[in-house]
Amino acid sequence: MEIAGYIGAILTGLILGIIGGGGSILTVPILVYLFQLDAVLATAYSLFIVGLTSMVGSVSHFKLGNIHWKTALAFGIPSICSVFFTRLVIVPHIPNPMFAIGSLVVSKQMGLLVLFAIIMILASYSMIKPAKKKTETLENDFKFSFPLIFSEGLIEGFITGLVGVGGGFLIIPVLVLSAKLPMKKAVGTSLMIIAAKSLIGFIGDMKSSKVIDWEFLLIYSSLAIAGILLGSILSKKISGEKLKPAFGWFVLMMGIYIILKELL
Repeated sequence: MEIAGYIGAILTGLILGIIGGGGSILTVPILVYLFQLDAVLATAYSLFIVGLTSMVGSVSHFKLGNIHWKTALAFGIPSICSVFFTRLVIVPHIPNPMFAIGSLVVSKQMGLLVLFAIIMILASYSMIKPAKKKTETLENDFKFSFPLIFSEGLIEGFITGLVGVGGGFLIIPVLVLSAKLPMKKAVGTSLMIIAAKSLIGFIGDMKSSKVIDWEFLLIYSSLAIAGILLGSILSKKISGEKLKPAFGWFVLMMGIYIILKELL
């Protein structure tokens, strides 16, 4: 099972490198079901792995000028604050068990995993549906609404803090639709935001006195980084838009599987 998990680490980085998001949504299921980690610890590890991998992946976008710093700051700062607060304050105080419905007792692990699965299913829709053709937006044509971007950053950071995903599948549509960024700039800006908020969110977990297996984290992260570097190379030959629907169906099936496994 561990070998399959490490292969999954490479796949995580590969998907992230090719389509700019979505690959990190595999990390929590891999850590929980293949490495048998507790769900809360898995979300913490996921933040570190996704953050470090995204930071490496953002370097090439920085060199190409694909990071829109105004948007990165307007979205990233509230997102970072939100994820840090969620990991440091909210997650440790979620009761265990959370609640009971008749004979069904919903533990903290079950609740977080079911929430994670629901987000996976919702995210799969944006990957599966055909993308509308968009014309590249000129830098001077950006329609920037600071209150809208700021509030969306807060909400996205809260979701990231709860379930421990990088959130590229949430951030990229926001940057394209709300900030009117071209796709390449949205991907580069997203990776920068993911790197910053995930790593800072992980610091919130460290302050919660969790025991961190650094050897495992660095091995897993190294494999994910190898994957994103390979994915960045393959992205020049493989269309991320063509790969995204197939990955979306995979994410949908994974989400349904997690719900069934946890509730039945």
